[in-house]
Amino acid sequence: MKIKEGFILRSICGEYVVVGEGLAQVNFNKMLSLNDSAAYLWKELEGKDFSPDTMVELLLDRYDVTREQAALDVEKLIRTWIKEGVVQE
Repeated sequence: MKIKEGFILRSICGEYVVVGEGLAQVNFNKMLSLNDSAAYLWKELEGKDFSPDTMVELLLDRYDVTREQAALDVEKLIRTWIKEGVVQE
């Protein structure tokens, strides 16, 4: 899995949002809001190939959560990112 090129994480008024930049993202006419942990994952994964396991490990390294909770959160986040078209499998 990889974050598609042309999607940029920005901080706007204290909120993290993903926006599409460039002609390749012409059909992405919205902003995708991310919470702090999702923004952390985005920053760590940008420009890299990754798996759900990679994401779980990143959450475990940074937050005091169980592996099960991290895996559930990652599963939900991946579904959202795929649905919004910001990652490629």
